[in-house]
Amino acid sequence: MTDAENDSPTVLVLRRGTHGMPVFDYVAELRERLPNHEILHARTPDEEREFIADAEIVAGMSIDEELLDHAENLHLFACAYAGTGHLPLSALESKGVAVTNASGVHGPNIGEHVLGAMLTFARDFLRAGRQQSRREWRHFQADELRGSTVTVVGLGAIGSAVVERLAGFGVETIGVRYSPEKGGPTDEVLGFDDLHDALSRTDYLVLACPLTDETEGLLGIAEFDTLPPSSVLVNVARGKVVETDALLSAIRGNQIRGAALDVTDPEPLPEDHPLWNFENVLITPHMAGHTPEYFARLADILAENVRHVNETGEYEGLRNQVR
Repeated sequence: MTDAENDSPTVLVLRRGTHGMPVFDYVAELRERLPNHEILHARTPDEEREFIADAEIVAGMSIDEELLDHAENLHLFACAYAGTGHLPLSALESKGVAVTNASGVHGPNIGEHVLGAMLTFARDFLRAGRQQSRREWRHFQADELRGSTVTVVGLGAIGSAVVERLAGFGVETIGVRYSPEKGGPTDEVLGFDDLHDALSRTDYLVLACPLTDETEGLLGIAEFDTLPPSSVLVNVARGKVVETDALLSAIRGNQIRGAALDVTDPEPLPEDHPLWNFENVLITPHMAGHTPEYFARLADILAENVRHVNETGEYEGLRNQVR
């Protein structure tokens, strides 16, 4: 073991998993990538409070201020979610703790989820499922993606992964992002000021943006009025990006062809909510981010950052650093 490895930071993985996957899988992936490092796994609240006292790096879905109060040597919190708005960022900042996120982990699987949703509407698999449940052999008309215009709002890792997977389908793509001058993988890139221009030409609208003050309620009555009646909404962002009442009105009024919703507002969607009752609405329970590769990809990011700390002694310039 080298001197750098002797001095390497202790990594603590907190007990909460995600998507029904045990967090021990994350621990195992990290131990495989960092065989000469101490990787602690806290299985109980008491162990979390005990182990965090000396840990330099903590990895987990979230951390609260009560647990953070027990941290005496913490330099990095490696968040296992792409979003960090649920974290006590002010408290972490006051302790001088760097924060990284899981950006990029979800790209391949959510990209495939979006593509599956679009194909479901193009080939009308929803109707096929209904007819199969009735044992009804009856032909119906279908469509194809080729020649469609797909607008992707948000060109981060997820939005870019969607565009990449559309490459072989002969579609036109429009990207909408805060800084259109940065360009992107789409055929055309517009800013949010030109959202309605994009919507007016859209066959499939994919929401892949973060939830911010600017994107909350981004799709409301006016935006649904601009979308063509043949358009399909695919939301893998956050439920609050869409005004639910406006969505309900658009579906009831045949203003759009349908919607594929992995996220809703409210969430979880109550059993008696009217969104469950439409034949042209596909609902999945916020699981587009699920993949058996989740913890392996997370471990790649954290292992890279641990090596960076070993080599430089610095908690700056880390991959996916957000603070």
